[in-house]
Amino acid sequence: MTTTPTPTATDPFTALRPRLFGIAYRMLGVRADAEDVLQDAWLRWSRQDVAVLQSAEAWLVTVVTRLSIDRLRALKAEREAYVGWWLPEPLVDLQGEGHHHQTPESAAELAGELSVAFLYVLERLGPEERAAFLLRQVFDYDYPDIAVQLGKTEASCRQMVHRASERVQQARTRFEVPQAVHHQLLQRFMRAAKSGDRSAIEALLSEDAQLIGDGGGKVAAFPKPLLGRFRIAMLYWAQHRRLGEQLVYRMALINGEPGLLHYANGRLDSAQAFVTDGERIVGIYAVRNPDKLVGIPATL
Repeated sequence: MTTTPTPTATDPFTALRPRLFGIAYRMLGVRADAEDVLQDAWLRWSRQDVAVLQSAEAWLVTVVTRLSIDRLRALKAEREAYVGWWLPEPLVDLQGEGHHHQTPESAAELAGELSVAFLYVLERLGPEERAAFLLRQVFDYDYPDIAVQLGKTEASCRQMVHRASERVQQARTRFEVPQAVHHQLLQRFMRAAKSGDRSAIEALLSEDAQLIGDGGGKVAAFPKPLLGRFRIAMLYWAQHRRLGEQLVYRMALINGEPGLLHYANGRLDSAQAFVTDGERIVGIYAVRNPDKLVGIPATL
């Protein structure tokens, strides 16, 4: 009987694992799928003659990228049949309470683009286009390297990155907001939502704010984005009116940015990521699908 070797602290795979996880998660948006890709990559790595490689990093990034592309293609039909709006599985870290529910791998490289809003936009891209865009714009690989990683010509990779960049820019509004400002605004929003102060909630939302919910067909969620500050404020006000003291919010880092965990009757209801322009909230992404909330404390 043969056994798979266990990676060691000095093994190149172990050293590069944070980056490899970052690539796979940004490609797939689901922790378990990213971990499966890394497991497959490790099995291939364990059989590889390292002595013949010019660069362990280049080999591993290529393998993980191509495995992620294959897996994303396999998931295409599943995501097209998904009930409602598909949002990525949130990577959550509870702040200031001694709880760190991110793995070291998922917490790595958070300085790069990782927000729920960003990953949501990436769903518009094809698998190879998504890979080329991420490798260039997030992980800063040069085009000759990307061409090798994808098995494409350099000109083709440049074209894919250019096309993907245009589509991403058209689909999202990006704001450069210091995390401290984001955090303070979210604290004010949390206090208003906890108290059910509809006017205060509305004042913290931009006029054209939108809320997208992901229930996955397993729990209720809006079939279309909820648009406008008034309708969103009414939703939070109605939740307070219905639940009263049983409505609880907790601050958390969600994909590296300040967000909220929403508990109803002592049970986790959703993980909510926020986009802000520094003065008001312009977007809310509420993940309610229980399959995507695994690993977050389910009770208070």
